[in-house]
Amino acid sequence: MMAKLFDVPRRALAGACALAVLAGAIMLAAMANSTMQPLPASAPAGQFSAERALRHLERFATEPRPIGSQAGDRARDYLAGQLREAGLDVRIQRAIGANSSTGLASFGQVENIVATAKGADPTGTVVIAAHYDSAAMGPGASDDAAAVAAMVETVRALKGGTLRNDLVLLMTDGEEDGTLGAQAFVREDPLGRKGGVLLNWEARGVSGPSLMFETSRGNAGLVETFASAVPHPRGDSTMVEMYRLLPNNTDFTPMSRSGFTGMNFAYIEGSSRYHTADDSLAHLDRGSLQHHGSNMLALARALGNADLQALAADHDVTYFRVFGTMVTYSNALVWPLAGLAAAAVAGLALLARRRRLISLPRLAVGAVSGVVPPVLAAVLAQGLWEVLVAARPAYDGMGGLLHHPRTFQAAVAVLSLLALLCWYLPLRRRLGAAAPAIGALAWPAGLGLLCAQVAPGASFVFALPALFCALGGMAAILLRDARLRVAAATLGAVMAATLLPGLAGNAFDGMGLALGGVPALVLALFGLTVLPILELCLPERVPGLVPLAAAGLAVVLVGGGLATDGFDADDPLRTHLAYVLDADARTASWVSADPEPPAWTRTYVSSHDTARLPPGYARGTSLWTGPAPAIRAPEPRVTVLSRDGDTVRLRVTAGRAARSITLRIERPITGATAAAAGMSPVSVDVTGTRANTWPGEIRFRGLPDAGAEITVRVPQAGRFRVTAIAETDGFRQVPGFVPRPAGVVAATREDGDLVAVTRTYTIDRQGLLRG
Repeated sequence: MMAKLFDVPRRALAGACALAVLAGAIMLAAMANSTMQPLPASAPAGQFSAERALRHLERFATEPRPIGSQAGDRARDYLAGQLREAGLDVRIQRAIGANSSTGLASFGQVENIVATAKGADPTGTVVIAAHYDSAAMGPGASDDAAAVAAMVETVRALKGGTLRNDLVLLMTDGEEDGTLGAQAFVREDPLGRKGGVLLNWEARGVSGPSLMFETSRGNAGLVETFASAVPHPRGDSTMVEMYRLLPNNTDFTPMSRSGFTGMNFAYIEGSSRYHTADDSLAHLDRGSLQHHGSNMLALARALGNADLQALAADHDVTYFRVFGTMVTYSNALVWPLAGLAAAAVAGLALLARRRRLISLPRLAVGAVSGVVPPVLAAVLAQGLWEVLVAARPAYDGMGGLLHHPRTFQAAVAVLSLLALLCWYLPLRRRLGAAAPAIGALAWPAGLGLLCAQVAPGASFVFALPALFCALGGMAAILLRDARLRVAAATLGAVMAATLLPGLAGNAFDGMGLALGGVPALVLALFGLTVLPILELCLPERVPGLVPLAAAGLAVVLVGGGLATDGFDADDPLRTHLAYVLDADARTASWVSADPEPPAWTRTYVSSHDTARLPPGYARGTSLWTGPAPAIRAPEPRVTVLSRDGDTVRLRVTAGRAARSITLRIERPITGATAAAAGMSPVSVDVTGTRANTWPGEIRFRGLPDAGAEITVRVPQAGRFRVTAIAETDGFRQVPGFVPRPAGVVAATREDGDLVAVTRTYTIDRQGLLRG
């Protein structure tokens, strides 16, 4: 009962060859998911050229373009002009965008660019969408200017031919502040209410292939079109299922909720540059721009000439790539395949029992304990992140998205191997090699069944490895020739090598090391599927130093990562800084939310004393502060227009220099309405309270010079205070300010690099307001 699943002569050589095959499969899968080579400006007119698109980026994507900024206005005018020159009917939709989150109501004056081209015999409308605003911290060359420039180049490549369907190019404003432009489009614009097929384009990094990572439900026809029309399709249905479970959103979210069907695309590598000054033309991967644009052009042609009504479906499909070939099948096959995988694992166990390789009790122990490696690997990976943050506190501000993470990712892989060995080696001595190897397959098979129920598009990534490994194991037991046994087990594991490391890589790129437990868990599951191959490489008696060696290697890799992933002009450090002027007290402070401010920031902040900050301004529990010179700047103004019980109607202005205003409210709020001249009022409901600050908050980005009218519901508040914060980008007006040196950039916190001028008001039951 202590036998191996199978044995062969010259085991070490056979194991090395098998591991080489699996390593080759992993490399081929990675190479097949690469991006494209950029085409020059001399490319044929009907093709997409990254170099031609880059010329547009050079005109509008060299400076930050937050909502309401002058740079945003310049970008709007340039892009609208280019679309008009291409022969499209262009108009600017001006409206108030609105969104809400926990304790927060967000509003903004948006200016969406809506360009249309009528189709020859339309069966519907194809909408290509991207946002032209950027985060305030950087020029947003990738997020999302690359997609916007790709739209202009796509229109040029389409010129000269008429599509069957109506085509709309939607360049939204205010996406970075809560998809405000898309919200306004679907709420107020006739084309937004009409619906259609949406192709939305995004970026969460500066490089990598353009991934189709999200779809609307009932995606069968769309995915089939994507797989057949796009020359280099990338992405798989695990991304669709994962994104549906996450709280993240893009413009695709409000538009799909309003009735649009469609697909969402992004590239996600090089994410340490995301939302920083380094999201620039210098760091933009031209191949990623080419991939974005080539896919956009191909889908514009395919969907522009398709019968859009025929694409409607009542089911999703599973889709993924195997060595460059896109595989798709209906989700109706998910349960049968998951069940077949579970049956194959059970069949392998039965065959091994009949051959007296295992006993049922030993198999049960192997199966039940198989949860240990994934859980232990996840714990070790999360522990590694805590160690890295302790060693280098600046990592915390990067959210796990490091400049050079590969060495640390290798350390996570080694920690996953360590978790596997710490479980497998003791069990191997007590149960034999077969019982844990077979029992372990119960976990990917079980996850395949679980996903079939809750996330069908992700079931394949677990069920297919379990199925093929089980079939390979059965063949290895039944075959007599030693070489065929090794070949069968190896080929059975190739599917696992093709799918699971790729899933771990996507998790690393998308989530970063701060959530390194997720890819670590996936890598440990991969280890469980290849235990028979690993067994070939192990001697009969494995020295206890082997796990210690793995732990030592992880330590070496972490040390190497810390040595190579430093901060310099090419790979800058992030730091947060804000200037806060209390207009009531006429005192000013510098504020930083950095856990450990770097040297430049420490020239402005020196203590945790927040007593000088205005009421309600502080957000966070460990802010750094320092004295600052008081400047003369426009102040926010709040006037109470009326109060009816819990509902208070306010008039707010921020001064001509300010781009936005924030109201911090001393009591929880349950809803807010914003109105401004020439635009329809918009209301949102609010639930919950803001953490580590006053519980209610209202923002209005891109506030008109004349201000806005804000109506807020403050239940059972009685008398309460409101702190108004007028926000202006940059510190140019602050005397003595020295810009950041090379190697230091602004952090991604939304209140950074702002001059915030505050005034606090008290509103009583009669609606009277006191400063």
